[in-house]
Amino acid sequence: MLEDAQDIGLPYVVFEMHPTDMQLQPHQFQFFDTLGEALDEWKAKAGLNYLSAWEGYPVYYRHVDQLLDELKQVNKLSKEEIMNYNNLETLKGELTKLRFSDKTIAAMQQQMEKGVPEFYLNDKIKGTRGQVDLTLHFKQSGQSENYYFNKFEATLNTAKPLEEGQKYMVISPNPNAAGKNLVKPFEHMHEAISFFKEQKGDSVLAAGKDAAHKTELAKMEKGKINYVAKEFQVPFRSPARTQTFYIDRGKGFTAEQGANLMQGRAVYRDDLVNAAGEYKAWIKLDMDSPKDRYQNYTANQYHVPSYGFDLEKVLDKFQIKELNDPAKKAALVESLQNGNRPAITTVKDGQEIKLNIEAVPRYGQINMFQDNGKPEKREQFLKEPSLNTNLNVGKAKEKEQEQGLSV
Repeated sequence: MLEDAQDIGLPYVVFEMHPTDMQLQPHQFQFFDTLGEALDEWKAKAGLNYLSAWEGYPVYYRHVDQLLDELKQVNKLSKEEIMNYNNLETLKGELTKLRFSDKTIAAMQQQMEKGVPEFYLNDKIKGTRGQVDLTLHFKQSGQSENYYFNKFEATLNTAKPLEEGQKYMVISPNPNAAGKNLVKPFEHMHEAISFFKEQKGDSVLAAGKDAAHKTELAKMEKGKINYVAKEFQVPFRSPARTQTFYIDRGKGFTAEQGANLMQGRAVYRDDLVNAAGEYKAWIKLDMDSPKDRYQNYTANQYHVPSYGFDLEKVLDKFQIKELNDPAKKAALVESLQNGNRPAITTVKDGQEIKLNIEAVPRYGQINMFQDNGKPEKREQFLKEPSLNTNLNVGKAKEKEQEQGLSV
């Protein structure tokens, strides 16, 4: 509580009972942003006979820094241990809710225990094609020992995902040791490519468990790139697709939603806020328009219910076996709302088949795909054939409802 007050600019505290008294309770604290206000409150209490000279019921005022030091001295556990533990549990809860991996949460704890003032963690999510690389940013408060998780960056990696235990690496001759090489490892492809392209001499971009067991992806001689593996040319030469997602006290796009947005799909949020209050909308990144001044894509919003896209009503128009089971239906809807392409069971030519589907709120529709990503015509899976198979939401609404949002 004291460190939170410190962080938001309330450095003066008035309280009853001495800080070494075991009966001191949080509800006895009153916080103020100026010393004058704190002293006025102290004098008011003194005027009610709550005099500090009365040993049975004294009233004190302190600067929060001073009170923290006093409490640390009389507490068997250090302030750092207490606050770091509470802060750690809060951040663990935030990262779990935002669906980051257990491995990332464990790495966060290790860095916090070391007391590193600022650090970054890497995570990844397998995509429909390739994977999405995630970089999480953590920073310690300048006023306390608490850490904050305020944003993560997502980068679409269209190359074939590496096997477990493998990494990208840039290998260059060691100028200080003839015949030996410098090996710089990278977890994320775009970072390795960027570093490789900055080299001025001979260099190799590779992937593998280590330099002795590597697959060469690109080569450079005397600062000029003279080889790029055939299967690596598209991700190597294409600009990286990146986006920063901001987190506000544990609230924001989840890792799963961020990864799906980067793959061009839409996600549903029921906790968005504007000047009028909270609202619900489907969000899709506009990757066809220039980025904003922060180098982020703007986002198109399709408000619920005003835009007119009702996912469950659209699903009910199709032959989807999972809709007959309430639990499976709920799981299917949630997965689609998070931007995934979940598998469904339907019927084609009298036989049950598996397809993947995704929500397309802009056109009030769902899309269907085979396992290999090839599209299927959705009209053939309607419960009732319709002369008008275009289920799009009215275009007149689109101009009014679709609007840019910096995410």
